[in-house]
Amino acid sequence: MTDLTNQVAIVTGASRGIGRAIATLLAVQGAKVVCVARTEDDLLEVAQKTNGLAVAADVSDEQDAQNVVDETLRHFGRLDMVVCNAGVGSFNLLENFSAEEWDRMFAVNVKGTFLLCKAALPHLKEQRRGHIVGIASDVSRRTFVHGTAYGASKYAQHAVLDALRKEVRPHGIKVSVIYPGLVDTYFNESKPGGVDKEKTHLQPLDVAQAVRYVLEAPPHVLIDELTLHPLSQEW
Repeated sequence: MTDLTNQVAIVTGASRGIGRAIATLLAVQGAKVVCVARTEDDLLEVAQKTNGLAVAADVSDEQDAQNVVDETLRHFGRLDMVVCNAGVGSFNLLENFSAEEWDRMFAVNVKGTFLLCKAALPHLKEQRRGHIVGIASDVSRRTFVHGTAYGASKYAQHAVLDALRKEVRPHGIKVSVIYPGLVDTYFNESKPGGVDKEKTHLQPLDVAQAVRYVLEAPPHVLIDELTLHPLSQEW
């Protein structure tokens, strides 16, 4: 089993929901966490709770993504894990989407993953170890009505991470992808909580536990993919 104590992890989308749960759980396991999000107020609260570093950034911006890695190395002197969790989504019939909505989903969900990995890889390759975890979605490999734009972005994110896994394996770097089903978060302007959602949705901690599981795998073990759903959700 890999000990996460003093391992340095970047977690994007860390201000609330899944990202907040991941950052908090990794800190409990002894990791040093770099909390990344656009919302600085919530971000500072999470960083304080985890005794971590807060870096306000838009991961779809190349300079911001590079700055996240630079600040991590400047503050901690190392980088071991990158959790690409930041994501946005909206849902509608294809003809009702604006080009701006389409571009924003691809910018955060796909380009954000690409840019952060690109910024981190030179350091991870130099040390010949590291672990990248992408938080994708179960819709990375299925489609549904009103999901053309979001689904397409998640298919693309899956392709980026799947190919990257093959590229970096010879350098001792792991790439794992988590594919959650319905999760009770603020996603798509939802309000978390409620008795019904406890029965029909995963909780953010469920996804965080999956991230911990893949990160704690022994050094010789790579968990390529992990899919999880609430019991009540049909595939």
